[in-house]
Amino acid sequence: QVQLVESGGGLVQAGASLRLSCRDSGDSGHTFSSRVMGWFRQAAGKEREFVAAINFVGGSTDYADSVRARFTISRDNVKRTVYLQMNRLKPEDTAVYYCAARQVGDWDMDHDSKEWQHWGQGTQVTVSS
Repeated sequence: QVQLVESGGGLVQAGASLRLSCRDSGDSGHTFSSRVMGWFRQAAGKEREFVAAINFVGGSTDYADSVRARFTISRDNVKRTVYLQMNRLKPEDTAVYYCAARQVGDWDMDHDSKEWQHWGQGTQVTVSS
């Protein structure tokens, strides 16, 4: 069973930084290194959107255009944790941020949330102007 637990959200001012963490605390944690991991976000009244994804060993990443060059996704397979470092935050980054994992064997860093099988409960990020 995959159990993703996010942490690190909060309220910050524009221009600040935050680092989100997501740990797989489930009993299938030994499969963490075999899963593509990602972050999505959902602002109030909007659909969930892709933010970033990383492949099995972190050698390949993908980002939404809106966060490229400001956000960095990384992973530590020993700790079964994926991170999202968010720099130069903007008010439009305000959203609930969700960690997601793909099924073992799915290789794509798909931007469509429907292609991701496992989700965390979300952590709120609020950026004030």
